[in-house]
Amino acid sequence: MLGIIGGTSLLFSDLPPLEKKTIHTPYGNSEVLCGEIALVLRHQGVTPPHRINFRSHLSALAILGVDHVIAIGSAGSLKHDIVPGSLVIPTDYYTMAPIPSIHEHSITHVQPGLSASFARRLKSVIPAARLGGIYVQTRGPRIETVAEVRDLSRIADIVGMTLASEATLAIELGMEFAALCTIDNYANGLSDETLTYEHIVEVAGQYRERTDKILQDIISRFSR
Repeated sequence: MLGIIGGTSLLFSDLPPLEKKTIHTPYGNSEVLCGEIALVLRHQGVTPPHRINFRSHLSALAILGVDHVIAIGSAGSLKHDIVPGSLVIPTDYYTMAPIPSIHEHSITHVQPGLSASFARRLKSVIPAARLGGIYVQTRGPRIETVAEVRDLSRIADIVGMTLASEATLAIELGMEFAALCTIDNYANGLSDETLTYEHIVEVAGQYRERTDKILQDIISRFSR
């Protein structure tokens, strides 16, 4: 079963006709849209990134029988050649923030959660997306400083606040994981633009039709 996790980039999208359910997990409750797929809106309304209950969201998908997950999320570009408005399917990640785990009471080491083969399959559905690159996760909710961006650009290509947590938990729960990042802005200091959440939301609105088409294509291909 396909699971989709979405955030700011889906704010203006026409979501498929799914039944809203509250799924109870050992880590809390998550609202999931259920049907031929399972879709979680990661912010559950207005929850800021550093307060998202990632363990509950991923556990809810596992309880529903999801075995492969595609996360769609907004990210900032750390490189001038990754322009705002583009799409990136990262193939590795790096984290500057604590990562949640379901393994709290035993010594367990888990391989990183991005599947190269799954990423290639996602690329075949979204040919316009750039395949490859490193995503670095920061804690949020504040945007990174110019000095932080300067350092992060040496080790990564794009920056966001959610993917590493979702990817790690997905693999802990036995689910294949890939991500599609919508590049909504240059990271702080790479342009003269002042970054705000309102700007990110505005960009999401501008690409509504593209996002709707991507969502439909993903569901059509991966929910079979």
